[in-house]
Amino acid sequence: MSATAGATRVPDVPVGASGYVLRTATAQDVGGARAVMLDTVYHDLRSGYVPRWHADIIDLEGSYLRPARCTLMVVVRDGEVVATGAVRDRGPQSPPNPRWVADRFPSGSTAQLCRIYVRPEHRRHGLARMLVRELGEFAARAGGYTSLYLHTDPAVPGAEPFWRSLAHEVCDERALPDGGQGIIHFELPMPASAGLITANIG
Repeated sequence: MSATAGATRVPDVPVGASGYVLRTATAQDVGGARAVMLDTVYHDLRSGYVPRWHADIIDLEGSYLRPARCTLMVVVRDGEVVATGAVRDRGPQSPPNPRWVADRFPSGSTAQLCRIYVRPEHRRHGLARMLVRELGEFAARAGGYTSLYLHTDPAVPGAEPFWRSLAHEVCDERALPDGGQGIIHFELPMPASAGLITANIG
């Protein structure tokens, strides 16, 4: 079963009263989602496209739409994709991440939240929080996941306080002797069932 099949597909969810709708992405959303992601890696992350880090952005269908325990969700307004978020079934790898972090979040049992990006002009409408909630509920429904993991670059404006408001810090690489990659690893509570994460992140 693909992540867009009925059992795991999120129906259209209105976000507030501003015309935003969150839904599971379809093939028709791939182009718009890719544009949001590429704009983010070039303008916010300032890394540009790096194949070893961003290959999933090029193959969104193979990375998120087809695998049963992965998903891509989008927020759409007036027919335009303005925000994205995904779950992948792969934990952090070592290298480049610390070995103990990779051991704590093994692939297969770790749902990694990733590509949670919102276009600048659409921020501060609760879109990222809604995506986190729905992605957590997807992971709970998918089965087999015991951890919700993510990492973030604190150099991105607003990223660190946002995640600290929702998640528990596991490792801040800036505190490592060599500074690591300068990123922060977080864990979110795994919902016991769909809907539980709402109580955890409000």
